[in-house]
Amino acid sequence: MSFFNGRRAALGAIAILILALFAGPAQAARALDTAYGTVEIDGAPERVVTLYEGALDAAVALGTKPVAAVATRGGDSVAHYLQERVPGIAIVGTVRETNIEAVVAQRPDIILASASLSEPQYRLLSKIAPTVVPKGSYFAADAWQNETRLFARALDREDKAEQLIDAFQSRADEIGAQIPDNTEATVARWMPQGPLVMSPRIFAGRVLGAAGFESNGSATIADNRPHSDPLSLENLDRIDSDWLFLATLNADGESALAKARTSPAFERLDVVQRDQVVPVDGQLWTSASGPLAANAILDDIARALGIAAQP
Repeated sequence: MSFFNGRRAALGAIAILILALFAGPAQAARALDTAYGTVEIDGAPERVVTLYEGALDAAVALGTKPVAAVATRGGDSVAHYLQERVPGIAIVGTVRETNIEAVVAQRPDIILASASLSEPQYRLLSKIAPTVVPKGSYFAADAWQNETRLFARALDREDKAEQLIDAFQSRADEIGAQIPDNTEATVARWMPQGPLVMSPRIFAGRVLGAAGFESNGSATIADNRPHSDPLSLENLDRIDSDWLFLATLNADGESALAKARTSPAFERLDVVQRDQVVPVDGQLWTSASGPLAANAILDDIARALGIAAQP
């Protein structure tokens, strides 16, 4: 080797060493414990696709801007409470069916899915991008909190997750302190076939419980079901309680509810007589989950009870 070649090689090695020193240590991949095994994620994903309403909510709350999501139940876009936060977001299917080609077209860095995603779907999606599926049941007492923690780790926003969860709990405690002991609440979704009593184990029921309400009307709902069968007008007493949060998903439900309000059976309910029936958005109260949804439900509770809406 000539003198000049040797000098160039030495200078090149020094330059590489300097760049390495300024670059710092390489960031280790994060290992996520998911329903289908360990998933490794490098860095902070930029193109995030969410295939679950709770994943979209958590991702937005954590400060990311997903490029795509699925349409909420009863709608053709994301839930009303999220629309202003994700203007122009692409829709890549529904809660029940994902459009795989549309997902591929988004060139995702990561896919956030629901705990109910089937293994065949997972195997397919994981070939497109790392796919994160929460472990455990949607009905678990701390399901949305644990999902938020998992999605935060996937998005490299772990510190933010605990802040969101703690802020929600503090606010729920403040509202709960203003609610009398043993105050019962029922959540029902009004459908054209009749009202469905929602299980207190669904997301909205957990938020109500955190805010100090007792559940009502759950005795005949199976543990693995989100709601009862449609009730006839003769069985409307099952939705009677101190407070009734009455949700509709679309115009058909609203029309059916307007018709029910003309029924003597509905008007005889104690909760109706006390004027403590609260119309609420079914997309939020019976389909959503996540930190933003939790606080939006607290907003509705605070307005209904005439207490402070903000912490």
